[in-house]
Amino acid sequence: MDINFNKNEDHNKLQVSDLKQRLAKVKLGGGEKRIAKQHANGKMTARERINFLLDDPDKAIEIGAFVGDGMYKEHGGCPSGGVIVKIGHVKGKQCIVVANDATVKAGAWFPITAKKNLRAQEISIENKLPIIYLVDSAGVYLPMQDEIFPDKEHFGRIFRNNAIMSSMGITQIAAVMGSCVAGGAYLPIMSDEALIVDKTGSIFLAGSYLVKAAIGESVDNETLGGATTHCEISGVTDYKATDDRDALTRIKNIMDKMGDFTKAGFNRVAARKPTEAQEDIYGLLPRKRSDQYDMMEIIKRLVDGSEFEEYKAGYGQTIITGYARIDGWAVGIVANQRKVVKTKRGEMQFGGVIYSDSADKATRFIANCNQKKIPLVFLQDVTGFMVGSKSEHGGIIKDGAKMVNAVSNSVVPKFTVVMGNSYGAGNYAMCGKAYDPRLIFAWPSAELAVMSGNSAAKVLLQIETASLKKQGKEITPEVEKEIFDKIKNRYDEQVSPYYAAARLWTDAIIDPLDTRKWISTGIEAANHAPIEKDFNLGVIQV
Repeated sequence: MDINFNKNEDHNKLQVSDLKQRLAKVKLGGGEKRIAKQHANGKMTARERINFLLDDPDKAIEIGAFVGDGMYKEHGGCPSGGVIVKIGHVKGKQCIVVANDATVKAGAWFPITAKKNLRAQEISIENKLPIIYLVDSAGVYLPMQDEIFPDKEHFGRIFRNNAIMSSMGITQIAAVMGSCVAGGAYLPIMSDEALIVDKTGSIFLAGSYLVKAAIGESVDNETLGGATTHCEISGVTDYKATDDRDALTRIKNIMDKMGDFTKAGFNRVAARKPTEAQEDIYGLLPRKRSDQYDMMEIIKRLVDGSEFEEYKAGYGQTIITGYARIDGWAVGIVANQRKVVKTKRGEMQFGGVIYSDSADKATRFIANCNQKKIPLVFLQDVTGFMVGSKSEHGGIIKDGAKMVNAVSNSVVPKFTVVMGNSYGAGNYAMCGKAYDPRLIFAWPSAELAVMSGNSAAKVLLQIETASLKKQGKEITPEVEKEIFDKIKNRYDEQVSPYYAAARLWTDAIIDPLDTRKWISTGIEAANHAPIEKDFNLGVIQV
């Protein structure tokens, strides 16, 4: 191993260490004192509930752990968006579990909480995956009600989705394990089956204080909407549980009786580990996002047996396409080649840039995968499409549009790994969030933006200095550097993978060594949903 490999390895391992430290902090939710209070009230925390429910918590993946990170500081923050979402197995059945974290503002819903819940339902709908809600929430966070209540993608959309999911035959089970008030009361009752925990769970449209203010009736919350009321008088809930563990055990028993599902039929054989050491990824991935490297070496460390059947190897070389297996699942891989390549004509092409021939190749390959019913995996490290007169005259816009068209109309499940750069239209063509990947997740090395911090700062610097000169101000080299550093620091914060994950532009930030697990889990989920439409590119420029 050379010195550069060792420096890369040290850098990337430090990034993974930082990731794990951040995750450990996030998992504390509202903090140790609030966790202790939850335990004192005889309740498990959201994460404890999920871990008790799942067959093997270590094999589960978490969606949106960093949601809300650094947001709502004036309101005390909202770790993980105040709700925990995981995909795992309950009694051998893969499902998605959504649990309100009552240690964060009593489980109140912030705007990002609604977005995360809708993402969980989207995953359930796309994959026809059973969903389990563990409800413990004070409802809408009132100081921000205008950002969560009335719009199409706000709080009310969740109940609309409950109804749509029911009509699709998607199993929904809800356990009321704490407060469930106002509009939030509809979620468990619009589920197929609802459980409630005695003495700690409650459901009502208005609590005792509001009832007193509205109609003058004096009644305690337990009588108003406790377990006995709803299991024996109103009939709103189906099961009364003695405590959290009893409720979760009953959910396991319900899941245990479920029948099998109609499969999509994606190809799977016995899994094999890569023959190349997966840990080498740390040394192969460069420290700087502008440095070149061979993406093929990364692919060999992600696929079964390190075997890759490359498609059109000598053509359009700044995108790698080919067939492989990941944890036994057959996949088609579309990856940005990050080293400078030389074409047959003797031309040099920059790594990470999409050229006309690369876009043309990728379009054809995506069509082939749709024809063969093979899930697609996109490995992103892209700076965008090639610019300049030669590219424009060669029809780069037309070829880029064809690739975007193919990605948009693809009917097989797509999975996107943001490994490095994800800039501009390259993000779109390589199946960014706007193009409906079943899962999209990032490595700590990822950057998502219109362009790199350095490039953006240079452009914005020109604009700002021109404006200052018009005002008659002198721009010395020192002043110019100060302006540049200020712009770049602000922009660098926004291109961070944590900034993206906080806003759910990606589903997670993961250790690169967990990539195979995430893709395998995603394809297993997608296998619940047979493909119901044909692949059609529509009208394209040829």
